[in-house]
Amino acid sequence: MWRGLYTAAAGMIQETQRTDVISNNLANVNTNGFKRDVAISEEFEPMLIRRINDKDMRNDVTSFKGFSVGGQPPIVGTLGLGSEIAEVATDRSQGTFETTGNPYDVAIAGNGYLEVQTPQGVRYTRDGALFRSATGQLQNVRGQAILGTNGQPIMIPANATEVVIGETGQILVRVPGQDTQQQVGQLAFVDFADRRALLKQGDNLYFPQQGAQPQPATGTIEQGVLERSNSNVVEEMVQLINNYRIYEAGSKAVTTQDGMLDKSVNDVGRLG
Repeated sequence: MWRGLYTAAAGMIQETQRTDVISNNLANVNTNGFKRDVAISEEFEPMLIRRINDKDMRNDVTSFKGFSVGGQPPIVGTLGLGSEIAEVATDRSQGTFETTGNPYDVAIAGNGYLEVQTPQGVRYTRDGALFRSATGQLQNVRGQAILGTNGQPIMIPANATEVVIGETGQILVRVPGQDTQQQVGQLAFVDFADRRALLKQGDNLYFPQQGAQPQPATGTIEQGVLERSNSNVVEEMVQLINNYRIYEAGSKAVTTQDGMLDKSVNDVGRLG
């Protein structure tokens, strides 16, 4: 009974953690470039069960005329001991595109990330909602500088009348008095050989694990559009309801186990 109590409790803890993951996905359904998370379960090592009190061959039901299936008590089967959340993996599938018409908005089609300068160092994002600050610096909505291939913030001239961002991140502008466009920078558009090398930091930013090195991205940059979150409200709500029912079943199992323990202590123990 004790084992059943702990197994049910482990299941409830697991579903609580899964609820946190689903809730975070729901909270970010409108976050540009957000990638939903998936909680992956792993079963604890099951316990091998053998019958007890079978050491006396006369009482061994598997023995016949001195023959036995083995020197050890017969195996009954295995007993599951519950499971846990082994990993919270990120679903990096492409989100849908939304046209904004803003020349500073960009969306990444395929694989790739933009580099962002933060107080903690260089971080990476797929959020392409950008704007030109009062000082001419290209920034994200949190006021963090978007970096170029030279590792420096990209500056947009104040008198720029046209801004064109190419598929590989080159930024061309047109200013009064010039008939041709001039390149003022190029977005640092990178990817990683192992996508699991990037971990979520928060604020729609990723940080690389130690030793992970960026490389040129294989995707393309689309101007005037934004990539929406790949979380689907309906799917997440269905999973949340299903998760609640599993948690409720675990709660009832704990209540049942507690009642059986109460009976064994107060009733069976009294008969002895």
